[in-house]
Amino acid sequence: MNRFRTLLWLAIGAVALSSCTLIPTSAKPVSIPPSQGLSGLLGRTIPGTNHGRVRFVTQPVYIVDATGHLSSLSRIVTAPASLTSVLDQVIVGPTKIEKFAGYASDLPSNLLVLQATVKDKVAYIDISESLAKRSRTKEILAIGQLVFTAYYAGAKNGIEISVAGIAQKLLLPDHKFVSIATAKDCEILLQP
Repeated sequence: MNRFRTLLWLAIGAVALSSCTLIPTSAKPVSIPPSQGLSGLLGRTIPGTNHGRVRFVTQPVYIVDATGHLSSLSRIVTAPASLTSVLDQVIVGPTKIEKFAGYASDLPSNLLVLQATVKDKVAYIDISESLAKRSRTKEILAIGQLVFTAYYAGAKNGIEISVAGIAQKLLLPDHKFVSIATAKDCEILLQP
């Protein structure tokens, strides 16, 4: 009986408190004066900075389509697009909708770009693990993904990949090994 009485009082207290509110209500919307809110969130610059702005650009990244060829997809990155930010987007891989449409990535999902720079139109990409651990077909497609993604980020003369600072030999579609892979070397991987 004592438990029932305690539960009854708790229920009555809960009902009484549920009808209370700390925020006064209004029957119609009330406009907030600019001096009280938004803190410049609708402005063209970043609040709290000296007229700082963030701009975005669309960059192509290459992933594997349902037919096993490389296909270009667009990703939004901050401007100016750095090679590292574009490569990070290709490593993330396809979105859920793109996966449903048959797109995939042959780059390891836990791959990290340790450093990526473009010098004399050649991309020097230092990654966390070797792509040679994958099957030959996946390795070739992964290298192709990096080659074409880097090509449209400014590496017109190819890419050189290193793992923890050690340059790697890159496997091409014709099963030759090179130190610098170019877009011309990997053209056969593109969608016909």
